[in-house]
Amino acid sequence: MSNFRDDEAVAFLTGGTQKTWYWAAGEPGHLGVGPNNSDATQNYFPVYYAAAPFEKAGSPDSSCLYDNELTFRKDGDNLYFRLDNGGSTFFHVSYQSVGGGSAGTDFCYPFTVPAEGTVGLSPSTSVVLQNNVAGQTRGTMLNFNNNAFMGYYIGQSSYEILSITENRMVVRAVMGNDPGLAWYHIFTTTPPVQDPVTDYTNLVWSDEFDVAGAPDATKWGYDLGGGGWGNNEVQSYTNNAANVAVSDGTLKINALKTGNNWTSARLKSQDKFEFTYGKVEARAKLPVGGGTWPAIWMLGANFPEVGWSNCGEIDIMEHRGNSPGVIHGSLHYPGNFGGNANTNTTNVANVSSEFHLYKVVWSPSSIRFYVDDVLFHSFANNNSVPFNSDFFLIMNVAMGGTFGGTVANDFQTATMEVDYIRVYQ
Repeated sequence: MSNFRDDEAVAFLTGGTQKTWYWAAGEPGHLGVGPNNSDATQNYFPVYYAAAPFEKAGSPDSSCLYDNELTFRKDGDNLYFRLDNGGSTFFHVSYQSVGGGSAGTDFCYPFTVPAEGTVGLSPSTSVVLQNNVAGQTRGTMLNFNNNAFMGYYIGQSSYEILSITENRMVVRAVMGNDPGLAWYHIFTTTPPVQDPVTDYTNLVWSDEFDVAGAPDATKWGYDLGGGGWGNNEVQSYTNNAANVAVSDGTLKINALKTGNNWTSARLKSQDKFEFTYGKVEARAKLPVGGGTWPAIWMLGANFPEVGWSNCGEIDIMEHRGNSPGVIHGSLHYPGNFGGNANTNTTNVANVSSEFHLYKVVWSPSSIRFYVDDVLFHSFANNNSVPFNSDFFLIMNVAMGGTFGGTVANDFQTATMEVDYIRVYQ
């Protein structure tokens, strides 16, 4: 250690000998970012972004963050640090090349972390200290040798201790390649254990599509017409048997080209079945063809009164025929909609030749997306977003538009088949 001493901080870090720290994953803001500037109203907390509890556990792309174990050890006057990352490190996208990847987003990559090394202490000179506000920072810097880092890779090896007790620590670090950003980490001495995921097992509504003919009118209505549907789509929706019918135990939604026109169908349970919280399962086989855009989704029942995106939208499954096998699960709400939706994808083989199970589990605390019972996206639900009131179901096949993309020149017809759709509460 340097001549600067903070014996109390070292005692907290090590317990006098050795102590292991973990991400405080259940605490809001355990990972966050804000400005590193002279604005004393914003430069000491993550004003730009603060992770929700267990937010990074929702996807294998980020869940490795919570595998981190940070061990501090004291030997005489020397302080040592070792990171056990479980084999993978969560990288900020701007450092993806260091992790040997190219995901284009923050991502978990296999990575060998530095061996145990020393930690030097020094006084902080940060903008937070210069605010001269009691309690905003402890004023102690942790300076790791060997390019070591505290779990999330941001190209930085010096961290300011904002606060520390025997079992909780908050640190701040300036982004390695952007001095205008400061990251915040919260650690605890208790390993992160997520509460059991809410499940719903009582079947309250379903359509098994066992009766041939038109879809059950007690369960489904239609959106009709064209006009692009807000996405520059090219199809016009009908309720014609050529576009939508039940046969051989499945619902078939057919997108058709006739001359220079495309038709399809969009079913909805609006005013027939609406619900708050539950599990939705749909077993489906998706259409083939460039420009097809099948979707199984939900819209807030207050859509007529408040409009989109204030009503909220939960996209259980979306697929682009121009990107076969890439399944999207998304949420649209104020501040996060359209191209800025809260979303993730997963790759699924044979989506058009085999049936797969698309599922969402929606509770007051989370919204989780699955394909074939494999979780690929999770969202921490709360009272600030419109996912706590009634929604209705929608199934459709759109063509083209901002998401579907270019329609193939040789496109003639394509079908989404749905074996069943079920709602449990």
